[in-house]
Amino acid sequence: MTFEEARAQFPVLERVAYLNAGSFGPLPRATIEAMQAEQARDLRYGRAGSAYIDRMFDLRTEVRARLASLVSADPEQVALTGSTTDGCNIVLAGLDLGPEDEVVTTTDEHFGLIGPLHASGARVVVVPPDPETITGAVTPRTRLIAISHVLWTTGQVLPVDELRRATGVPVLVDGAQSVGAIVVDARAVDFLTISGQKWLCGPDTVGALVVAEPERLRVARPSYFSQQRHEPDGVFDPWPGARRFDPTWVPPGSLAGLLAALDAKPEWCFERAATMAEQCRELLTETGADVVVPAQRATLVSWRPQGEEPETVVARLAAAGVVVRDLPGTGLVRASVGWWTSEEDLERLVAGVAG
Repeated sequence: MTFEEARAQFPVLERVAYLNAGSFGPLPRATIEAMQAEQARDLRYGRAGSAYIDRMFDLRTEVRARLASLVSADPEQVALTGSTTDGCNIVLAGLDLGPEDEVVTTTDEHFGLIGPLHASGARVVVVPPDPETITGAVTPRTRLIAISHVLWTTGQVLPVDELRRATGVPVLVDGAQSVGAIVVDARAVDFLTISGQKWLCGPDTVGALVVAEPERLRVARPSYFSQQRHEPDGVFDPWPGARRFDPTWVPPGSLAGLLAALDAKPEWCFERAATMAEQCRELLTETGADVVVPAQRATLVSWRPQGEEPETVVARLAAAGVVVRDLPGTGLVRASVGWWTSEEDLERLVAGVAG
């Protein structure tokens, strides 16, 4: 598949320079077609009967396998969720943390992670996103390190595998800004959350949680999909593997849409995304923009506007057909550069920033 053929899968790119996959990725045409086909089937035949149920479970099995393959995990280690926040809540509830336990996290985490950390009841230790500082914050009371693989603020990549090896402490990784954007290996950590609607370009409210050792995490939030049999009093036998953590129904249309989105990814996606993100940083820097350039970085590109509020910059760029976002409370504007990003997209961005 050539770049032109791959990019042509996204109708929105015909209109605008879409640089917002860190929030929602562009939707491939095939994803909408797959979702519509499932809805049409439901409209005609109804949502009942063995054929409908069998198809739903087959789709869940296929999505589980495809996401596992993407991050070098086993399908038995994958639970299907609605978001990365779902995954964080599942893990933190299952660990049965209390006020005597500590969890180490960083100053640059999304509320989708720190909200569940606060609700866990553990003492949350917040440090700058520096590997040595994170390691130094670990004490005998530390039960978990909970951090992003790629910071949603600056695109900095944290060495989650090295932190796991250095501390011996379980690591929960928020993979919202890494899975689909860079190569991710779930074997390096204990828990990895996946967002389907961001860099994977799937439908809303689809995601996953990878659990290295599912039987060692308590099912604290069971759903109908958690059990293979149960008693009238609620005692149940959980499914083997991470399937026991599946929190909810996922519409068959959304499952089919995510599979179609995964099919849209070319083999060269990671290499091109990295190249285009570096080009974006260089071009913005040449305009005099105050670009954040972490030593280890992914495909999010952030900069601090000079003499202009971030919200104003975002609105001005939107009027010029360039879609980016501001990050409240940080003073940053963020562009999400994907494998589908063209040189023309970056030229439109830079021209808009330069005014």
